[in-house]
Amino acid sequence: METVSKLSFSLKFKGFIALLKLRLSSLVVMSAFFGFLLADGNLSSFTFLKLIFGGILITGSSNGFNQIIEAKTDELMSRTSSRPLPSKILNKWEALLFCISTGVLGLYLLININFSSFFLGLLAMVIYTLIYTPLKKVTPFAVFIGAIPGSIPPLLGYIAVTNDFGLESGILFIVQFFWQFPHFWALAWKLDEDYKKAGFRLLPSSERNQKSAFQIMLYSAFLIPVSMLPWAAEMTGTWSMFAAVLISLVMYYPSIKLYFTLDSKYATQLMFMSFLYLPILFSMYCFNQI
Repeated sequence: METVSKLSFSLKFKGFIALLKLRLSSLVVMSAFFGFLLADGNLSSFTFLKLIFGGILITGSSNGFNQIIEAKTDELMSRTSSRPLPSKILNKWEALLFCISTGVLGLYLLININFSSFFLGLLAMVIYTLIYTPLKKVTPFAVFIGAIPGSIPPLLGYIAVTNDFGLESGILFIVQFFWQFPHFWALAWKLDEDYKKAGFRLLPSSERNQKSAFQIMLYSAFLIPVSMLPWAAEMTGTWSMFAAVLISLVMYYPSIKLYFTLDSKYATQLMFMSFLYLPILFSMYCFNQI
């Protein structure tokens, strides 16, 4: 009985951790970290710790609420059928209590930074959970809605220092906003068959066709001028602007190949490049601050 109890506790614990989707949460917190750095935030301050832990908890809570809402559809897809709720490791009440607790704690940490940070955290949770999640089955436009909370992290990091919704923080939001479309659509292209099992419509034209590939290519092209905005606003220097254009062109290349060939290997290349794009881009901005 003792072994069974330990195993049960271990499985439950792993289930709660899986609800947080820490890999995704870490990407979110990374963007907040760079926003904090670009605002000249003090990395040894309690503000920084509140931002990081608050960001992880709010993102994790949102991910958990998403899994609670989509528990039935997660059972239908190969990539999600082993999640804590479809696999019965956790029940909905356990997951709900955990998500409420982590969300409230995350918001508490952010309101202890400033009200603007609290507002952004709450806004991201509400849009992601209550608007984006149900829309995924209705229209591909859900991706545009989902890009809003997905773009808040660097803005949140900047606001945590300045408490000011100015041009600089807005530019960081815009950079991450446009990045999300090639990133997410490349992933949706790869997982299209699995998504269709759950009734999700996430590609621009709902199909893996040239119309969808064109939109992926178009939004990849948008990254080239968008990546220059921090330089135009005199947030960063000239060399980081040229480097930003270069890596944007590198990311643009597989989107062109995808449009002309419709070969999924180019969607895979674009997806992996998108994972590298943001940390490289934001690192260059930080190193070449004015």
